[in-house]
Amino acid sequence: MSRAITAIGFAGILSVSTVAVAASQEISPPARAITTEKRTVQMPSHAMRGIVKSVSDSSLVIVRSRRKAGEMTFVLSSETEREGTIAVGSTVSVRYRPEGSTLIATAVSAHAETCAAKTPETGGSGR
Repeated sequence: MSRAITAIGFAGILSVSTVAVAASQEISPPARAITTEKRTVQMPSHAMRGIVKSVSDSSLVIVRSRRKAGEMTFVLSSETEREGTIAVGSTVSVRYRPEGSTLIATAVSAHAETCAAKTPETGGSGR
């Protein structure tokens, strides 16, 4: 019986000491600095869909097709991912990040026109 009491007491001491050690450890200052640094380096990413008003090698202007109508101008670079044919009048989705008052496009995707399927010439409803 005394062995059982000793074993239970020893197990209790070990579990209390393990919890105490775990509670006393905190994140080291270099780890906090890295976490904070990553947060400041990563810029929030946004998305917008609209119709292309103008496009060049370095800029894209779209007219928003949602509730908040208006023009948005994006800076295009060699790092901007481009998918599909981006031309005036086409519908595009733009992923971007703000840098001050400038909007930097990170990806632009052109959407296939679905309106053609609804015209009377193609047998659609024409609505």
